[in-house]
Amino acid sequence: MYRPLLESEGVFEEWDLASSEYEENDHEDEDTEEEMWNIYNIKESTKLLGNEEKKYSDAEQSTEEKVKYPKSVFFIVGNEFCERFSYYGMKAILILYLHNQLKFSEDTSTVIYHVWAMLCYFTPILGAIIADSWLGRFKTIFYISIIYVLGNAVLSISAVSPIFTDLTIEKVITFLGLLLIALGTGGIKPCVSAFGGDQFVLPQQEKQLTQFFFVFYFSINAGSLLSTFITPILRDDVQCFGDDCYSLAFGVPAILMFIALLILVLGYVARLYKIVPPQGTILKEVSGCIREALRKKRKTHVRKKHWLDHAKEKYGEELVADVKVLLKVLVLYIPLPFFWALFDQQGSRWTFQATRMDGTIGSWTLKPDQMQVVNPLLILLMIPLFDRVVYPLLGYCNLLKRQLPRMFTGGVLAGVAFIVSGCLELQLEQTYPTAISSGHSRVTLINTLPCKVIATPSWADDTISMTQYQYDQSKDISIRSENGMLLNEFKVEVNFTAGNCGNIVGKADPYKIILQEKTAHVVLITADGNATGIVVNVDPPDDIEKSSSGLPKLRMLYNVEVDKIDSQVFLDGDIENYKFNFTNINSTKGFVVSGTEYQEVEPDSYDIFLADKLLGKIDVKLGGVYDFLVQRNLSSDNQETYQDIGLFVVTEPNSIHMLWLIPQYFIITASEIMFSITGLEFSFTQAPVSMKSVLQAAWLLTVSFGNLIVVIIAEAKFFERQSMEFFLFAALMFVDMVLFAFLAVRYKYVDEIKAENDSTKEIPKDSGKVNEAFSKDETKL
Repeated sequence: MYRPLLESEGVFEEWDLASSEYEENDHEDEDTEEEMWNIYNIKESTKLLGNEEKKYSDAEQSTEEKVKYPKSVFFIVGNEFCERFSYYGMKAILILYLHNQLKFSEDTSTVIYHVWAMLCYFTPILGAIIADSWLGRFKTIFYISIIYVLGNAVLSISAVSPIFTDLTIEKVITFLGLLLIALGTGGIKPCVSAFGGDQFVLPQQEKQLTQFFFVFYFSINAGSLLSTFITPILRDDVQCFGDDCYSLAFGVPAILMFIALLILVLGYVARLYKIVPPQGTILKEVSGCIREALRKKRKTHVRKKHWLDHAKEKYGEELVADVKVLLKVLVLYIPLPFFWALFDQQGSRWTFQATRMDGTIGSWTLKPDQMQVVNPLLILLMIPLFDRVVYPLLGYCNLLKRQLPRMFTGGVLAGVAFIVSGCLELQLEQTYPTAISSGHSRVTLINTLPCKVIATPSWADDTISMTQYQYDQSKDISIRSENGMLLNEFKVEVNFTAGNCGNIVGKADPYKIILQEKTAHVVLITADGNATGIVVNVDPPDDIEKSSSGLPKLRMLYNVEVDKIDSQVFLDGDIENYKFNFTNINSTKGFVVSGTEYQEVEPDSYDIFLADKLLGKIDVKLGGVYDFLVQRNLSSDNQETYQDIGLFVVTEPNSIHMLWLIPQYFIITASEIMFSITGLEFSFTQAPVSMKSVLQAAWLLTVSFGNLIVVIIAEAKFFERQSMEFFLFAALMFVDMVLFAFLAVRYKYVDEIKAENDSTKEIPKDSGKVNEAFSKDETKL
């Protein structure tokens, strides 16, 4: 979750180095002053003040001068909080929206999610170029925020299903909204923090600037923390059009983004902002320098010490030297995308993994998409822990004292997190329904008669004894003959004691059952209108797959008389109420035995009502697939009464708790602190100040390319099992870290190079004073 922007930090580095202490020593000799600026590679002036820029050496810029704290930053922080709430709120539920409402498969939903994330981290380059070259930061934020608001509105409208008669149109509108949001969030990403930095006067307000960045960072994580917790509640606990309320869950972030735009405008209307005009982008000069060097290298046979030296004539020695250092850092960026490939799967693969787990905590149910709140929460807790405890202890043991070893360790931890998620997935696979293979079928045989029955199906070797509401599941029935032909017709013989089975007076001959390949049949042993025992293969058959949302799936089986059905069956729960309608009631036999389609319901205890009559109570749990039975009373001749409700488990509910995801979240968060935050620190300290905006673009591109890696692997479908894909990502991460280690050991830090240069300088023989007390004669003082 922690992805601060390099530009703002880069500006802060530039300000920090031009400190008041240096200004107070302005009377010292010019050689010392020039040496200091050469060491830090910083120009003597800053462009933050636009066309009327002032040098830090100006007399009036004393640190003793009191400058009012800029009120404009409160508007900027408020704008950032609302924007981050909007972004992370819609991002938290996006993967489930693609899968559950737009009906994409898990793999396709993952691909769409990461393509969108890739765009979100590619478009900041466009936003930076627009701000630096044409519009300036404020106008860029304002105009692109309008696009952002429109994108959120379009996405919210796309989730209102009744508007669209065609699912394809709904998908197109959704993609349009996501594109606009990617342009919006990416376009303003490189501008907001830097715009906040523009509001301070330096060097007088260096301390206040530091405080601003702390508050700014806190607003980012506060917005993401709250929205990641709240929007899943809006999605799941509110019903819209008979289903999860994605329109509301997307609508609230859209409102927050509109408020963000409104806050930005209010600060402008109040004339509080200090607006710096655009002053060009270094990206253009860097790319031009590289092109010029390559062009001249191809055209000339003159050998240079470094190929970039060919561009010195046009771009100058200073820029060429900066680009050389920049390229050394960028070489180390090559392995970085793999980290983001793993890290960003918290919102896709790990969320799908959570849907197959049990989130029940007492009377409260933790939702799968709410697990994403763990990362920002742990970030806020663990950054001070690492800063004050972990790193000092490691330093005391002389371990991980430099940035590159820390980044290597962080990358390894990311791979370990995916090993943990893969091992957890192996345990979850044991709870998944067993797929029905080709040439096989599955039958659930349910006894609904008020007595013990002995069933002898032709697909089984032994008889099956069942009392009322007992059931037997035959999960692997071969329906292929020895010569390879498919067999459809099977027989079931039922025996019970007539006269000792309620009002059932007899039974028919062995019943013929038609079984279909790769189908989960449910067969009821029940009675017809003449109180004769029968066997009915219920249509439609069972659906053994768990719901993609993680909620229980429930449907109604029934044996009722047609002329008695004039109402619906209601489920009355503590969280939500549901209703089931009878179907196929145009039966000519006077009664009907059938079943409804499945509904996703909340995990809860439900009272079952037919009209105003309480029939019974059932309990359903997360991830389970259930059938419940409504049947006329077979124990007496009174057709006005119904039997107690029977509940039958088609697929077992989730049994592994969702909190078992916390270990992998903890490890990936520790990995983020050691890899991402340390990587930013490394970039700031190693690259020239003039190159920090270029590093910002490169850093965001690594995030973009990381999401592209996920898209490629998800589309390739190397494995059927998700656990194997997790292990593949872990293995690739370890290989990636080997490459990173190879590059890191060859890298020399800036301070190491400086120390080498200082050690090679000749000390003049006549420099310094003669120690008159020294004598070659050891006896002489």
